[in-house]
Amino acid sequence: MSYWEKQGKSDEWYTPKYIFDALGVIFDLDVAAPKSGPLHVPCRNWFYENALSKDWFGLVWMNAPFGARNSLVPWLDRFFAHGNGIALTPDRTSSPWFQEACQMTDGILFMPKVKFIRADGSVGKSPSNGTALWAVGATAMEALSNGQSNGLGVFVKPFCGEAA
Repeated sequence: MSYWEKQGKSDEWYTPKYIFDALGVIFDLDVAAPKSGPLHVPCRNWFYENALSKDWFGLVWMNAPFGARNSLVPWLDRFFAHGNGIALTPDRTSSPWFQEACQMTDGILFMPKVKFIRADGSVGKSPSNGTALWAVGATAMEALSNGQSNGLGVFVKPFCGEAA
């Protein structure tokens, strides 16, 4: 059974370690890192606040807050402008932001419903949506390919050209 936490209840949901293990990559920067919480994101640097106003560098990991309607849009705009990394979002394929992002990404890994980790360390309930990982850049594409090989989900490369 799926479950959706009450909107605004918390933006503190952490990506489970098994996802990073399956991707097999070390990130240069986590752009939406929690000040406290699990430290299993394989990363060299972290932004804990005001990430949208800072200079991003290297291969980024982005699991930005996505509780409010369209709250992901500025984060995704910045992610695609940066052009090197992996972003985690819900797989809301009918949303305008999702369809626009499909035209800007190099690849997407569609995953089943992820039980995220709460701030207290407990495992959350199954959300109402599946999860998507977005890749931009060669290293990110290789990581999503690893993810598919390691059973995380289905890796696709969107076609945004003209039909034959």
